[in-house]
Amino acid sequence: MNRQVLLPILKKHEYMILPESVGCYKLKADHDVYREAGSLDNFSIHFVVAGSGYVEIDRKQYMLKKGDAFLYFPEQEQRYYSSKEDPWSVRWVHFYGNPLHTFLSEIGFGRFILWRLPNLDKLEQTHEHLLQEAEENSFLQLSTLSTLTYAFLSTFTNIAVPSESNSRQELDVRIQSLLPKMQEKAPEPFDLVYWAKQTGVSTYYFCRLFKRVTQMTPMAFITLCRLQWSKQLLLEEKELTVKEIAERSGYPNPSYFNKLFLENEGMTPTKYRQMYI
Repeated sequence: MNRQVLLPILKKHEYMILPESVGCYKLKADHDVYREAGSLDNFSIHFVVAGSGYVEIDRKQYMLKKGDAFLYFPEQEQRYYSSKEDPWSVRWVHFYGNPLHTFLSEIGFGRFILWRLPNLDKLEQTHEHLLQEAEENSFLQLSTLSTLTYAFLSTFTNIAVPSESNSRQELDVRIQSLLPKMQEKAPEPFDLVYWAKQTGVSTYYFCRLFKRVTQMTPMAFITLCRLQWSKQLLLEEKELTVKEIAERSGYPNPSYFNKLFLENEGMTPTKYRQMYI
């Protein structure tokens, strides 16, 4: 079953991102696309959910299977097509927005066309939400449409890893898989050596990998997790003092906790609690 929704391009709008079209093709053996450079002025992401197909880059052919994706920037030459013997099922979005070129380039998504998706189910789910919204409401609910498009793009940029380097991809996946556990253990004393061993690299290389994947240092990530933990405690455990919350959040020194909370949240823990009671 093929599903696709084509939407008008809005020249004047207040949103960071909007879709021009969104859809999915199932077992589409005749899917064959060529676009000359300069012919399409929007971004596009396609990802394979079944079967196989090909992308051609500089006259070289690359096979794509389930969990592979490709991202084109505006005005790039595009050549991709399904396998005849093993037709692919693909989901796709064409989208646009003034800040996108700078945003995607700064986080490294302008350097590669081909990507791998370690968590395909998550991206497929966000895409389905976007597709359903477009099918049901077209462009009549622009704020919802933009939000869902951004959710899709954000999910893609957070899970996609370049397919050109298997070793790099594997290490990036290792870092990503550690994040929930690091979040869970954030209130405990931070042990850089322990986490580096979980990844199988040196502490120095772990910090480099972590920064590449998350755009922040390991300690910055732990700090954000601790602050999130403390905010929950401030609102849900009203019998606890700020000192007790600081200790439970990983900060034995309440003065340092207060200073850090103020720097990050713009108010003291006590003020934050008072505002939301």
